[in-house]
Amino acid sequence: MTQVDIDTMNENVLVVNAAGSSSVVLVCEHASHHIPHLFNGLGLSLDARESHAAWDPGAMAVANQLSKSLDAILVASEVSRLVYDCNRPPNAPDAMPSRSELIDVPGNKILTQSKRNMRAEVYYWPFQSALSSMVKQVANPIVVTVHSFTPIYHGQMRSVEIGILHDTDTRFADAMLQTAHAHTTANVQRNEPYGPEHGVTHTLKEHAIKDGHLNVMLEIRNDLIERAQQQEVMAALLAGWIVDAFAQMNVAGVVQCQA
Repeated sequence: MTQVDIDTMNENVLVVNAAGSSSVVLVCEHASHHIPHLFNGLGLSLDARESHAAWDPGAMAVANQLSKSLDAILVASEVSRLVYDCNRPPNAPDAMPSRSELIDVPGNKILTQSKRNMRAEVYYWPFQSALSSMVKQVANPIVVTVHSFTPIYHGQMRSVEIGILHDTDTRFADAMLQTAHAHTTANVQRNEPYGPEHGVTHTLKEHAIKDGHLNVMLEIRNDLIERAQQQEVMAALLAGWIVDAFAQMNVAGVVQCQA
């Protein structure tokens, strides 16, 4: 993991740079493939436990670099999304998925309501509380979630390289899309490879949209951020892009790049 200043850490939630000066609040819900011992690996092979089904490879490294470049708070989950996907509400079936793409998850096949409630209590609600607290301490917050996606899904190659995702509030996504050409030659698309119809905007809705805060979800194809150098280049690109998009909006807040 990239060396960062860690202000708050417990076994399930990590808060980095809690005193950050930026209006940006970064979120990485799928930062880790860690499965606590009590779940016996959810019955998965080691390869499956470390695959993109279990986490978003490269996303946390990029988010850490963004936190440093923007002097922004970062809130991350410290548990695999196969144990609990913190970008899903407790009543969503894929909050604790029994299957992810081509991978069956035996440990999630038969979950009683009490077991589902336990996982939500231990993993989801502490994450939500930490993120809510961080957003509330920032004036005019901009919630930016950082994700990665696999280049091949169900056997099909994905041409999109960076997805700019939004729900009903399109303001910051629009600004990023309008300034994309100045920052990258990558294939950038709106609401790809996922969109709100896939349930991926839960964090945006809960921690930004309902309170009128600017927000965007970033999806990066994970073959572009496999290595440390790629992660640093991508983070620098995104930092400048976020600053530019914010400047174009001419709204209250503080977003500047430190590097």
